[in-house]
Amino acid sequence: MSMKTSDFFVQRLKEWGVTRIYGYPGDGINGVLGAIQRANKAGDGIEFIQVRHEEMAAFMAVGHAKFTGELGVCLSTGGPGATHLLTGLYDAKMDHAPVLAITGQAETTARGASYQQEMNLDRVFADVANFVQEAASPAQVRHLVDRGVRVAIAQNGVGVVIIPKDVQDEAWQPPQHAHGFTHSGSGYQRPRVIPHENDLQRAAEVLNAGKKVAILIGAGARNAAVEVVQTANLLGAGVAKALLGKDVLPDDAPFVTGSIGLLGTEPSWKLMQECDTLLMIGSGFPWTEFLPPEGKPRAVQIDIDPAMLGLRYPCEVNLHGDAAETLRALLPLLTHKSDRSWQEEIARQVRDWWQLMEQRAMAPAKPVNPQRVVWEMSPLLPDNATVTSDSGSCANWFARDYRVKQGQRASLSGGLACMGAAVPYAIAAKFAAPEKPVVALVGDGAMQMNNMAELITIQKYWQQWQDPRLIICVFNNQDLNQVTWEQRVMEGDPRFEATQQLPDVQYAEFAKSLGLQGIFVDTPEALSGAWQQALQADRPVVLEVKTDPEVAPLPPHITFKQAKAFMASMVKGDRGAVQVLSDTASQLFHKK
Repeated sequence: MSMKTSDFFVQRLKEWGVTRIYGYPGDGINGVLGAIQRANKAGDGIEFIQVRHEEMAAFMAVGHAKFTGELGVCLSTGGPGATHLLTGLYDAKMDHAPVLAITGQAETTARGASYQQEMNLDRVFADVANFVQEAASPAQVRHLVDRGVRVAIAQNGVGVVIIPKDVQDEAWQPPQHAHGFTHSGSGYQRPRVIPHENDLQRAAEVLNAGKKVAILIGAGARNAAVEVVQTANLLGAGVAKALLGKDVLPDDAPFVTGSIGLLGTEPSWKLMQECDTLLMIGSGFPWTEFLPPEGKPRAVQIDIDPAMLGLRYPCEVNLHGDAAETLRALLPLLTHKSDRSWQEEIARQVRDWWQLMEQRAMAPAKPVNPQRVVWEMSPLLPDNATVTSDSGSCANWFARDYRVKQGQRASLSGGLACMGAAVPYAIAAKFAAPEKPVVALVGDGAMQMNNMAELITIQKYWQQWQDPRLIICVFNNQDLNQVTWEQRVMEGDPRFEATQQLPDVQYAEFAKSLGLQGIFVDTPEALSGAWQQALQADRPVVLEVKTDPEVAPLPPHITFKQAKAFMASMVKGDRGAVQVLSDTASQLFHKK
């Protein structure tokens, strides 16, 4: 029997190193699914993970890319299946994660006829994809796979390959050695990207001249942790972390000030405001109001993507290069600073901050302080754990109260800040490293939106994992809490009950109904024991905590305008105004 085009397609994916695809079936992609099945029977296939929704498949592909550094792959049918992928693919685009999306399409013979599930998918994906193309003939498929994968990996972006139903089932025809055909090949090796020597010298001059050096790192510095520490030690610098770079350096280093921005720490704020020199490494941190005032410090930036250089802050020297390679070339040019007073002051501020965080976490609440949930978790996690977070108010506690250890991994939807990424990220982390424990911190809004369904995916696959520990920690406060606080602080409006109130769902009981373990906590004293119980469980766990929605996830440095708006919203008759004011007054006006 002759090889079908779909069989060649799967074979080519294997040649590119694809070992796992997250997806959901449909008739528009059945030819490819049949080819995966045939390859699996022959012992040379690709693992297919069946999710509950295509959006979750795309998020899992992003999680795979983030936690492994490899290409993540997702698959859907055409029509609605393809459009469901979009949110997760935008997450990949905005967080610079290499992902390949494979979708079906109506038959080529029906294109242009307003056929069932026929869409111009190349146009649909045009904004999100670095490369998108629909196959029109079997001979075209080879270079579509090669180019789609290569562009996604090389540009840390999204590749989309669309294959109509009839093309999938046609006999495979290699491109002819004739006019009108192209002959592509597989394989890609990342180059060594280092700036010119004279640019490195210019950067060194700026950094050596500084007396108060601040370093800001993002996800682009992940493979340069050793070099970042060496640089900080030479320059006597403090290091702040954009949220996607949270796991680049551990939080027990005395010069690491933690996260920056709305979800950041006070030491990071002070580091940026008081420095005279700024070194940005692999970060596209968006909120420039948390960076130093323009023109105050001299600045150097390192980034592998030239489009990110000079984008957030006008730098004196922009270095296009790989973070680790560039720092290795820069280090011999840097002068050791004998004056350590700046770094010592940073270390003192960091110690004070962690003491303050403990005080805030242990403050009474009704019934459980959400900060304490993460504070109690942090010291109990094994050194090889992975932590994911939703993009609700729990991301604040993930950013501030979770103290990352050396060897741990952590991420969330950064640039897109999308609700619902925590559980699919966690599932991808388990498939990528089934021997490691994983924790997902999730708001009840995201659980109700789409993550509860993915507990069924966990139930389907968890017994395949070498280490069964996957903990879904749900912050049940019956409130879309982050938006509530944005209404109060940013807009000066009281909480809008119609948009913010959530149904009270029994998440732990739902987990039990699936055969998973469920733990419910509604007292702060039970938290530590609950975490220990979950970390010793023989199966995945939903740890549901009844948390107080009135604990404010305020910025580390709240402006007078924001404080005034917040107070105004309380005066307008916000629910629980007295409790809110009492609980947050110390955070608004605390002085050390």
